[in-house]
Amino acid sequence: MPILGNLSFAPTKPTGWLSYSLNLFKELKTLDIDVLSPIEIYGIKCHPSPPDITTDFGIKGHLKRLLWTQFQLPNIYRQMKSTLLFSPIPEAPLFSSCSYVVTVHDLIPLRFPQWFSITQRLYCSYYIRAVIRQSKHVICDSIATSEDLSKFLEVPEDKITVIPLAYDREKFHFFNLPTQNYFLYLGRHNPHKNPERLITAFAALPNCKDYELWLAGPSDRRYTPILKAQVEQLGITNQVKFLDYIPYSELPKIINQAIALVFPSLWEGFGLPVLEAMACGTPVITSNLSSLPEVAGDAAILINPYNTGEITEAMQAIATDSELRLRLSSQGITHSQQFSWEKTGKATVEVLSRYL
Repeated sequence: MPILGNLSFAPTKPTGWLSYSLNLFKELKTLDIDVLSPIEIYGIKCHPSPPDITTDFGIKGHLKRLLWTQFQLPNIYRQMKSTLLFSPIPEAPLFSSCSYVVTVHDLIPLRFPQWFSITQRLYCSYYIRAVIRQSKHVICDSIATSEDLSKFLEVPEDKITVIPLAYDREKFHFFNLPTQNYFLYLGRHNPHKNPERLITAFAALPNCKDYELWLAGPSDRRYTPILKAQVEQLGITNQVKFLDYIPYSELPKIINQAIALVFPSLWEGFGLPVLEAMACGTPVITSNLSSLPEVAGDAAILINPYNTGEITEAMQAIATDSELRLRLSSQGITHSQQFSWEKTGKATVEVLSRYL
């Protein structure tokens, strides 16, 4: 009677959610687990889920996946004689006989409703709320997310377990490559990620023309044109590069050669780029809000993300102070060693085992 893992959302291009899911399922070795997935996962028993319901297909794929989850997934659950469904995102069939545990990464559409559509807000307020109420237990990435679960969805504390994420140690490590002249941002262009203030802060560097700012993340027709117009208005078109989506295999080298990762997000459920950058020995500037202090500890410069002056000062300090760069690099590598997928997997097994 296996556990049924639901990875039906899996896109072709790796994301934070997919990285979490793939690494986690590989660590659930002690459990009898079968995974529904549109992609093959080495070392895991996979059964195909529909290929057109992943996040690659946008809103249409999302809606088709919710219908599949509601009406087809319970049948598969019964046919496979499963006793527990585990979903690494908060999606599960409502009002069914399925017993399940889900992971919630963040509730950002409820925290910043002004930047999200009514559909996204309703999805969080009603669908995710219903999924959580009917779940046996909820896993989340950080204390910050657990507090949001209690604040926005009134989830009792005893129904939540915080299990931090980790990083791929084979890929993300110190390469001992020469540092190039760019600051690096990794992430989407959504307003809550705060790229607009980052660009303003970069333009305010006293010697801005000596550096570049690389924005690595998928373009968004809603927000990317606004950022490009801002760059042009500030007269820093030659200094700012929009790299679009970077293949996962290329990220470690790009991170390793940056002056620093600058990640001034207004809110994160975890903030995986911060951990990956520290593991590479790259100095990190990140926010003093949400989960980011949990991830960074004392191994990064923490700034108020609403204060562009603080972001500028931190960038200037790292760019001009070699001793500071060396200290942050060493502290980051040491601090990152506290996180491992083995630990994340073991803690997840403990939670799932309670409900078998």
